[in-house]
Amino acid sequence: MNVLVLSPHTDDGEYGCGGSIARFVSEGKNVFYTAFSTAEKSVPSEYPKDILRSEVKEATGVLGIKEENLVLFNYAVREFPANRQLILDDVLALKKEFKPDMVMLPSTCDTHQDHQVIVQEGFRAFKDITMIGYEVPRNNLDFSTNVFVTLTEKVLQLKLKSVGCYRSQMGRPSSSVEFYESLARIRGVQIGVEYAEVFEAIRWVMK
Repeated sequence: MNVLVLSPHTDDGEYGCGGSIARFVSEGKNVFYTAFSTAEKSVPSEYPKDILRSEVKEATGVLGIKEENLVLFNYAVREFPANRQLILDDVLALKKEFKPDMVMLPSTCDTHQDHQVIVQEGFRAFKDITMIGYEVPRNNLDFSTNVFVTLTEKVLQLKLKSVGCYRSQMGRPSSSVEFYESLARIRGVQIGVEYAEVFEAIRWVMK
């Protein structure tokens, strides 16, 4: 099984579905991770502008993603709407190269302009493939909790370790390791397990 993660910016994928990524890798699934921006304009001034490039390599490595399965693009943060067609072309190329059976991308209720472009162009490219939208609480106007992935303690710790790799982002409450541990507990309680991640079912295809 091939799983493709579409992350608008480095870190979104780890925050939204890092536990599921680690679980899928441990189960032998082929996981591919694509970040469309290293968000250089948003990096705090005390860090090198390209710090997120090295942080995403470290973070995805923690989750078990192979170096050759990591793809980084250079779209400017907050400027995705002006590059919709180029982004769609890149997404279609990813589809052809990786042949995913499932795509994980932002939810349809995500209000960030870059995230909206990825989910909309992702839907255009992958409408014949299962797509689930991951949770980014700071951006979501609403969220349908209709797909749950259970996480073991080991898998959760890998997610938390990967989140901790983003040292340049730790000034934001929504980027803290403690926040994501608490969220995993909350989502677990909803289905009677210790830890879980939750997704929106954008399209579910059974072949």
